Amino acid sequence: MQHSQLAPLPNDVPFRIVSKTIGQGAYACIKKACPLDSDNPVFAVKYIHKDYAARHGKISARQLQLEVTVHKHVSGHGNIINFYQTGEDSVWRWIAMELAEGGDLFDKIEADEGVGEDIAHVYFSQLVSAVSFMHSKGVGHRDIKPENMLLTGDGNLKIADFGLAALFEYKGTRKLSTTFCGSPPYIAPEVITSSTRGQNKGSGYHPDLVDIWSCGIVLFVLLAGNTPWDSPTDDSFEYHEYVATNSRTTDELWQKLPPATLSLLRGMLTVDPKSRFSLEDVRRHPWYTRANKFLSADGKLRDPINLATSMFESLHIDFSQDPLSQSRKGASRSFDQMDMDIDDSANAGGFSSTQPEMLGGGMLMDWDNPQEPDVFSSTQPTGKQFASQDAVMAGHLEDEPSMSQFSQQPSVPVSRTQNAQKFQDIVPSRPMTRFYSAWELKLLVPLICEALHRLGVPVPSVPAVIAGDSSAMIRVIAKDGRMCPLQGKVLIECVSEGVFEVEFIKIKGDPLEWRRFFKKVAILCKEAVFRPDE
Repeated sequence: MQHSQLAPLPNDVPFRIVSKTIGQGAYACIKKACPLDSDNPVFAVKYIHKDYAARHGKISARQLQLEVTVHKHVSGHGNIINFYQTGEDSVWRWIAMELAEGGDLFDKIEADEGVGEDIAHVYFSQLVSAVSFMHSKGVGHRDIKPENMLLTGDGNLKIADFGLAALFEYKGTRKLSTTFCGSPPYIAPEVITSSTRGQNKGSGYHPDLVDIWSCGIVLFVLLAGNTPWDSPTDDSFEYHEYVATNSRTTDELWQKLPPATLSLLRGMLTVDPKSRFSLEDVRRHPWYTRANKFLSADGKLRDPINLATSMFESLHIDFSQDPLSQSRKGASRSFDQMDMDIDDSANAGGFSSTQPEMLGGGMLMDWDNPQEPDVFSSTQPTGKQFASQDAVMAGHLEDEPSMSQFSQQPSVPVSRTQNAQKFQDIVPSRPMTRFYSAWELKLLVPLICEALHRLGVPVPSVPAVIAGDSSAMIRVIAKDGRMCPLQGKVLIECVSEGVFEVEFIKIKGDPLEWRRFFKKVAILCKEAVFRPDE
């Protein structure tokens, strides 16, 4: 489908758009908006292309309406994205909701390392609070995973995306679900064994018990920076051993967990849903009730600046690591079934292609025209001309948050700590999956493509970069090492004289898997990556 065939976003709405796309998927995008007669408050609007959703996502109008109804029903809790309003025309469905200014929670967590026990406890507590509220309303989320855990500007957790939520209890009557849904590393085993799939009618499962399992996986990921298994099936060696040893696995990730969390995790990750911990059991567990210096009595962050600093300084890239070495699980596996498509900027001075395209059987839509000057956020270098590359690298970029992860000792810039008032002042909402380079575009594009090739990523022939080009884009549609969808794009943009920003933008997939992908490419391209310590 050509871009010209895409109908414009509806104009008959009670708000005005005030940003480019801040989040996107295959058939939906999210933009900032505000009331027509005011600049405040700013909120988020999710636009869903109904025809694309039906044809490519198998999402019916009834399912879209159900998402709206359920989201509205559970709105009002401090750890759930608030629902505001909805509407539609012949092409689009839009949903106005609370803006999570802090971005993805798991974008701020280092893959394969996780966070400290106190920070894990904060976000697990807020997650349990939100899920408990949903369950009290008779709603099961059924898709609890890192992609759906967002942050406010103050650093508090917000659960989002109710596209797979189900009403399991109404007026005292409980109902089983039979829909097969969720992400394999996070779904409970009974979803696989008891769902209706094809001609096989499933016996059904309890959505609330499924959520409890998923919350247990999230806690594991917070502590370990990795999932305990790829999926709860015998195809996974880790899961098979977990079951065979009655949850006393010898897996190295379990061995590194704080001892006090083991009984909680085993209770939540009990294979038999009838014997699994209830949320009441979770809330009574000694680890859950432990004191926490970061958590106030009302369940909000008590010391967001120090918590943010700890999270920020844990993000680092070790250039001495071998990204091609074989170690455990998702951190080591190559990226499977990945298609790449490269658009050079040709003579347009920007990106040559803004049309939605079908790549590798999936869909990846460009919702905005990257040629417009404000397509990048205000925290990015904006194209200002500098006297020399040395001045750019040594001066302007020293305060760029993403530069810290390339230091031998990552730290928060003094300029930010002095003026920090809230979480977002330390940990920016803008993803950290980016690096800067003084290499020319004609050298940088082939280098990145070579890195992808070395990772086992199929790369088409590299197009010639024409003199004067200032940008290029590499589209990624893939399945990660756990066979879950991973989609995004690598944008290479000249941001000042002689300086390029290489930004890895995730569209769909696990944030930790996307960060692993970014780190592998960055290490393989280390000769071109500017490092503040050099």
